Amino acid sequence: MARKEQLRGQRTGTVINLISKNQEKDIIKALIIVLGQLEQKFGAEISFHHQKQWLLKTIVEELAEYYSEMEFHYHFDTSSIRPDGGILFLQSKEKDDPFTYPILISEVKNQGTNDIRLKEGLAKQAKGNAIERLGKNLIGLRAALSRESIFPFVCFGYGCDFEDTSSILDRVSTMAIFGHLNKTYLHDEQDGKFDRGSFYFRKDKWNIGEMADIMFDIANRSILYYFSKYGEKKFVR
Repeated sequence: MARKEQLRGQRTGTVINLISKNQEKDIIKALIIVLGQLEQKFGAEISFHHQKQWLLKTIVEELAEYYSEMEFHYHFDTSSIRPDGGILFLQSKEKDDPFTYPILISEVKNQGTNDIRLKEGLAKQAKGNAIERLGKNLIGLRAALSRESIFPFVCFGYGCDFEDTSSILDRVSTMAIFGHLNKTYLHDEQDGKFDRGSFYFRKDKWNIGEMADIMFDIANRSILYYFSKYGEKKFVR
């Protein structure tokens, strides 16, 4: 095996092992597929880093570096944003680079049990609020990505609360800054005023392959965006 292929295999295996250790979630399985596809396309020349959380401390440090004329604050060093699929970063080869380069942030939300309750002969319950908790993360993530003109975020939602006749869908549309659901929005629109992100919501559960296809598209195009903005030399080894 060529040295280049050995290095790629070692790097892929290392990142995949870190991601998949003690994880059985479908979103993680999809992420592992995506990482393999990215390694296959871009080879050993670029590296990735995955984190299960993004510390508010780190986000604020980057914001303060970029927007030096503004004040930023947080309370605890341990506070973080923890998307279900974590955050996948493209690594800069510059050791003193103060910034990170997210290429994929992924969430999964399941909401709604009334279909099951009806089958069991039970009365309907009020619709859940799992989706409401997404709003806090979105505020922090959009701020963290404010210096870029992409928002590589995707959320997969499923459950009876997200069927076509459910008013809950308009809560999701509001979080999507009134973009269409089940459509990928990566690049900001109207000079950055609309950093929508991608919201895939329906009644039926999303399978691993479906999620992987959408996630790969976002991550792949995010890499090309960073190459275009900063130059490939910043990332290619």
